[in-house]
Amino acid sequence: MKISKKSNSIFLVLITLSFVLTSFGILAAEKAIVLKGSTTVLPIAQPCAEVFMDQSPNIDISVQGGGSGVGIASLIDGTCDIGNSSRPAKEEEIKTAKEKGVEIYANIIARDAIAVIVNPANQVEGLTLDQIKDIYLGKISNWSEIGGKDQAIVVVSRDSASGTFETFNELVLKKEKLRPDALMQASNAAVATTVATTRGAIGYVGLGYVTDKVKAIKVNNTLPSKETVNDNSYPLARPLFMYTNGQPEGTIKEFLDFVLGAEGQKLVEENGFLSVQ
Repeated sequence: MKISKKSNSIFLVLITLSFVLTSFGILAAEKAIVLKGSTTVLPIAQPCAEVFMDQSPNIDISVQGGGSGVGIASLIDGTCDIGNSSRPAKEEEIKTAKEKGVEIYANIIARDAIAVIVNPANQVEGLTLDQIKDIYLGKISNWSEIGGKDQAIVVVSRDSASGTFETFNELVLKKEKLRPDALMQASNAAVATTVATTRGAIGYVGLGYVTDKVKAIKVNNTLPSKETVNDNSYPLARPLFMYTNGQPEGTIKEFLDFVLGAEGQKLVEENGFLSVQ
């Protein structure tokens, strides 16, 4: 069968196009960044990723939640490039990482406060750390015991994979056992929604999740705010992390440089958190 020069040319063009598209796919894959982890860090990671991708269209960034524990575990097992976390890496996580040839490197990208929130109908304006602890341990079960109405307290908490839970557990509960009837939620948004729609509820969220649908209360006579975190007067302040495998390089460094730069830190502030600059 005779093949015309025209058919041969079309064939060569298709082969060339296929090679170009395949090469482009490989190149695009090399420019992909995956972030996983803390839902507290999500309001920072998502807008930063969107703006960065607008400025660098050849780079694709995927941002997923799951909790701080998931973020660090994913970094260790190689299923993400950046592990978002609202708590420091644990010694056992660092040890496991080293065994797998991974160096957990901390990039502090913002500061935050854990705000204790109640339903807006609640007349209680503030609690001490000890009172909050007793509520979450089950020693206080009615708002009338701490200056509120005769109403059962509905305790709302983050799940154990959450860095927010880890920090709250350490700073407030002192690692004592959480009451068994607590409503465990998978995200800051879920905690805020539950508190907003449940009379008698109390919960805790990252500062960026405080809206007019919930009421942040004073802790040891101090409201959570940028000012009280900066002057260290609010007792539940913390750094936020984007962990990488060793010091960031290449495309990952470009993204983190953006997050830590003026534009990224402006997004941090716009979303209710504190800049580290």
